[in-house]
Amino acid sequence: MKNLIISTIALVTFLTVAISANAQELTSKKGFPILPEAKDWSISFDAVPFLDYAFDKTRIFSNTPPSSAASVLDFQTPMTIVGKYMIDENTAYRAKARFGINRTSKDTLVNKVGSTTGETVTDNSKESGFALSLSAGIQHYKGKGRLRGFYGAEGMLGISKNGSKSYEYGNPIAANNPGVRTLKDTKGMSLSIGLRGFIGAEYFFAPKMSIGAEFGYGITLTTTGKGTKEQEEWNNGVITRTTNTGGGSSFNMDVDNASSAITFSIYF
Repeated sequence: MKNLIISTIALVTFLTVAISANAQELTSKKGFPILPEAKDWSISFDAVPFLDYAFDKTRIFSNTPPSSAASVLDFQTPMTIVGKYMIDENTAYRAKARFGINRTSKDTLVNKVGSTTGETVTDNSKESGFALSLSAGIQHYKGKGRLRGFYGAEGMLGISKNGSKSYEYGNPIAANNPGVRTLKDTKGMSLSIGLRGFIGAEYFFAPKMSIGAEFGYGITLTTTGKGTKEQEEWNNGVITRTTNTGGGSSFNMDVDNASSAITFSIYF
């Protein structure tokens, strides 16, 4: 809630300055153009963490991570790269991309079965996953001054596979250590497709530098394939079996960016 209030106050402040600015002042004091021009490129990123620090400098010395922009149906996250290409002064192609890989490994000391001296062995668990999201669309600008509204639409594609785990045990399964335990739990691949319409505003506070916000309405369809689970148990010997785990699908329609996420853009 605190971060939402900070972000909202910051956005209102920028828009108030924008409204009071001279709409005809389209060049800087040194004569540089304020607004982007045809064939300009831009990059954008989430400005909320920087505003958090600006309004609460104690965060600089805190281990608490700054807040981040709200996700857009899992397609817009703080680590997404956003770029635009200006076709003309009022139209731009835009694209987003994100590719992430995660791998973790954890060792746990457990008592060695049968030991009377407190000897320990190590259990190891590994988890891995990846996520790729891409989107492309078109953005139209309205307005002539520093404060410009925009609207548009974009299509989205996402592929991910997260939460697959594998285990190694220090104590072998045996008559004196029976039970059932998992060796591998492999998740199925997820595929998401979506379509999103958006509307927002940018205020150009310096030559080809802007801060803005947007809201949208998106539709996504996600399907997840079946996974597998490999287990072992003791039954007068070691028995290993592999079973299929269920997949599924989901359909979402919703408004996004309800937390007033703010973006900072540079054109060049």
